[in-house]
Amino acid sequence: QDAIDRKEKRSETFKTAVHGLETVTPALKTEELGRRAPQWVRDNLVTMCMRCKEPFNAITRRRHHCRACGYVVCARCSDYKAELQYDGNRPNRVCQECFIFLTGHTVLEEREGKHKGILEKGAAEVSSRSLLCSSLQLLDKNGKGGTRGWFVIPQDDPLVLYIYAAPQDVRAHTSIPLLGYQVRDMPQSESRHLFQLAQSRQVFTFLADTEELKRRWMKALARSAAGITLPEEEED
Repeated sequence: QDAIDRKEKRSETFKTAVHGLETVTPALKTEELGRRAPQWVRDNLVTMCMRCKEPFNAITRRRHHCRACGYVVCARCSDYKAELQYDGNRPNRVCQECFIFLTGHTVLEEREGKHKGILEKGAAEVSSRSLLCSSLQLLDKNGKGGTRGWFVIPQDDPLVLYIYAAPQDVRAHTSIPLLGYQVRDMPQSESRHLFQLAQSRQVFTFLADTEELKRRWMKALARSAAGITLPEEEED
């Protein structure tokens, strides 16, 4: 019964939904780490460790949650124990960063000095200050299959389209510089809302969930392709 009660209490804490642009999971303030139960990032919102950025897989790199900050991390990045005040000061599995903060201990594998690459921008952080972001599907060359992902045009990098596998990933898996591309509308067929980015022989075909979302993306992409960097509401 105690286990059931704890499970129900945690379930209430960890309930969160991602809809539309609501992609950011509220994070605990630094001073609250270990003192209050975190809101866990849902497993299906990430495809890679939120600390080391290595992709998850079903066998060798499984998902774990840091009990202090709620991040989804791999086994290697969560191989630490720290006492958490909200759980009666019992040792809990935490990530390396929370371990250092909560215990004051250092670890051998420091990542200090590692600079963020062009793709190492967190999806949630970028989405919160974006010109446009949403889920889209990037179709393959024959237009039948493709990969669904989270697409973002950041305010601070408005001429680039970043593509994430999931809306809470901490690293984009690719990016497309938009300057000079043409945006093409495609006739609606079988309720498929299609549009393209084309430049020379390079063509990307996208599938949006609705016609309204398709129009918004076509407008945003056309502005970026033309080199317009200001948000629409800031123009004269």
